[in-house]
Amino acid sequence: MSFNQSVIEEFRARGGKVGGPFEGGALLLLTTTGARSGKEHTTPLGYVRHDGRLLVVGSAGGADRHPAWYHNLLAHPMVRVEVGTDEYHAIAVPAEGERRDRLFAEVVRVAPGYADYQERTSRTIPVVVLERSGPDAADLPDAIADFGAKLLEIHAWLRAQLRAVRAEAAAYFADRADREDRVDREDRSVPGLGLRIRQHCLAFCESLEFHHTSEDAGVFPMLEQHHPGLRAAIDRMREEHVTVNRIKGELLGLLGGVRDADPDRFLAELDRMTDELTAHLDHEETVLLPVLARMPFPPLAR
Repeated sequence: MSFNQSVIEEFRARGGKVGGPFEGGALLLLTTTGARSGKEHTTPLGYVRHDGRLLVVGSAGGADRHPAWYHNLLAHPMVRVEVGTDEYHAIAVPAEGERRDRLFAEVVRVAPGYADYQERTSRTIPVVVLERSGPDAADLPDAIADFGAKLLEIHAWLRAQLRAVRAEAAAYFADRADREDRVDREDRSVPGLGLRIRQHCLAFCESLEFHHTSEDAGVFPMLEQHHPGLRAAIDRMREEHVTVNRIKGELLGLLGGVRDADPDRFLAELDRMTDELTAHLDHEETVLLPVLARMPFPPLAR
């Protein structure tokens, strides 16, 4: 058994507590999806709490390369966090620019050893904010007792991510305009929301793709078998999935050019895509909820 695996097993067996060199320290388990393999990888990491969120640092002991888990979360921002006995999904967002420097200073204040790691390498050691992922409570059904409520839960999360992308894009452009208005233009720096927008967009797109794949492979064939009257509507939703997949690609392409984009055109295009995606979610609910609400979740064992 590897050292990391022994720490992971002790962590889970003792409710988040471990002995040895980590005893008494702030430790979490971060599960990422492999950038190349697509497989899950769990890594024990130290963390720092700041403003209600957890920060993890890609120090790799001061090595000249970023750790593998950091490359994984850049490719797949949705991660799973275990801290103490709590477990939840999060969106991993590396801090940029001034925000990164400010958060790294906070990390060093709490755990001075990270300053030594930074001195050992010429690379800028990443600071990653783990943003707890979940829809707004007001958008959730009271209980998840049927497949209809489960669909609403998934859609609420997707809508929340669309709102987050829109809000962060608007904040990015406001920050950029503020910097451009400064008298000392030589002192201007690019605001650091670009990567944050990207991570939320990737999280939305990956989750939407997983949701549609599950529907195409499981939910739709089951509904067609037991509710043949829905076949025409389901065929339309399959066609919409193709359209939504195109829009998803356009959205990623749009966000890839955010640094040089015209704010008005960018936000108008983002709103157009958001309206199309939201209309698709609305249509799914109109067609599927009356049927799914009669199906218990989780499914009853036979």
